Amino acid sequence: MLRLYVIGIAILIIAILANGIIIKLGLKSWYDFIELLSKNGISAFTSLAFIDLIWLFIGYPLILGLGYWLGDKVYSFIF
Repeated sequence: MLRLYVIGIAILIIAILANGIIIKLGLKSWYDFIELLSKNGISAFTSLAFIDLIWLFIGYPLILGLGYWLGDKVYSFIF
């Protein structure tokens, strides 16, 4: 249970950092995308730039996976 907690904290920290960086870079976050979906429906996909789509559906999951990996390494190092 403690292992999952450490991994969860690592994912949370990585997600917060990633969201801060992408906002500075001008890319769309999941919050922006959900807002577009609520306003425009399925046509929200066509209003996103290609780089936004790559970030949301490839980059962000990979970054969160990195958070999992780092959390697992931290837990293994501590315990």
